[in-house]
Order: sequence, then C-alpha cells, then structure tokens
Amino acid sequence: MDLLNFYEINELPFNNSPDTKYFYSSKQHEEALLRLRYLIQNKKGLGVVTGGIGTGKTTLARLLFDELDSKNYEPVLMVVVHSEINSEWILRRICSQLDIEKIPNDKPGMLSALFRRLNDLDESGKKVVILIDEAQMLKNRDVMEEIRGILNFEDERGKFLTFILFGLPEVERNLAMDEPLKQRVALRYQLKHLSFEGTKNYILHRMKVSGAKYIFFSEDSFGLIHEASKGIPRVINTICDNAMLESYLVKNKVISKEIIQRVVKDLNL
Repeated sequence: MDLLNFYEINELPFNNSPDTKYFYSSKQHEEALLRLRYLIQNKKGLGVVTGGIGTGKTTLARLLFDELDSKNYEPVLMVVVHSEINSEWILRRICSQLDIEKIPNDKPGMLSALFRRLNDLDESGKKVVILIDEAQMLKNRDVMEEIRGILNFEDERGKFLTFILFGLPEVERNLAMDEPLKQRVALRYQLKHLSFEGTKNYILHRMKVSGAKYIFFSEDSFGLIHEASKGIPRVINTICDNAMLESYLVKNKVISKEIIQRVVKDLNL
C-alpha cells in the first residue's frame, strides 16, 4: 500500500481492532493487570473492570486471556452480543467452553456437570477464569443470579473459578439487580481517559510497533489530538488514521497541526 511506503512503516498503526500487539501499557492498564492477576492467583471469585467507550477494556480482556497459559489455567473469553441473553445461555456456553461432553438439556443437569468438571480441573491444579466482555449487555436478573450460584462452587482451598466482567459503567447497575452478587465483588477497577502525556506516548508507541523510522506527527499536533479525543484511545486512533491519509494526499511526510484541525472538523469532534 502506498501509505506504508510513504511513511516508511510495515503496517498501519491506528486500526481500531483489538490487536494485543499494539497494547499500550499505560500506568492504569498495567495496574489493572496487576490487580486482576492478584484476583486470579488468589481465587477471589469476582472482578469488575469498567470504563467509557474506547478506553481499552476489550484489549485488556484479550491480553489477559492470552497470558493465561494452558498448563496452569483454563481460560474462557465470552463476548456478549445482545441484551436478551439468559442464564441458560451463559451456563451452556461455559459448559461448552470447558469441554464438557454431552451437555445435559436441563439446568440442574448442566450445573451438576459443571460442578464435576470444575472440581476435576481444581484437583489437577488448574485455575478456571471466565472473562466476559461487553458485560453491560447482561441485563437479565437471572443471569446475575446464575453467576452468583456458580461462584458458590468451592472447597476448602477456595473458589473453583474466577469471573471477570468487562464493560461500560452500566455493569454496576446490572450487578445491583442481585445485591448478594454485588457484595461479592472482590475487585473493582475503572479505566479512565489518557492524560496529554499518555496520549502522546500512546501515539508514539503505536508508531514504533508499526515499524516507523521517524515521528511523522509534528510536535504541536499532539495537544490538539488529545484535546479533540479527550484521551480516548479509540478516538485517538480514528483521528490519527484519518490524518495519515490527509497528509499523504497532500504529500506531507510530517502531519501538521493544520491537518489535525481539518480532520477534527471533518469528524465533527
């Protein structure tokens, strides 16, 4: 692609797909990972990570999922795609992801099969971790009750599995539908927007990963990008990606503040 040659890079650095290769380890993301690892290692049961749109929740979930090696962990990553999901769907999906053969059709049967499987994994020394992304979509009370019920599976060594919910702040409202579950949250962490310094370092990091040989954003462009994006990584990506194209079209190898202003206006930010 001409843009790659023009900017002397190996790939476009500002795509919005959750590619863990481009994960920027900001102070808050690193802290979130440390807290989540503590939660998992000590079998605390339930963790909740919230944040606004585009703050990196999905990337964080995938990064955590990828680092849980199959020798010591049995990780499951579930993405909620609509709000009509019920407790039976959750239960059946967990059974399927944990390789339970001949999953019973009735809920009591599924719970019994799940308990046996979790007990076997626990005895083998494996920690089961269920990561649920877009958890704000879990709007049925019976789902919250089901998660609470599954969290009751434990022995003297601790809980048989760990749930971690990733989602918008509305997740807290969903948890409130089941007060006993809300009280069992062992860890809460809220991802916030990046500071100016964080925004600049985020851009430079993604450029470096893409193979950039020089900084193709002017020094005075970073402040405007931060101001327009409000430090939201997804919006930063959108601005920077559009700016690369605009600057390419006028054959400027360094993206100026004026280009950023034009992009911000075009995007109605």
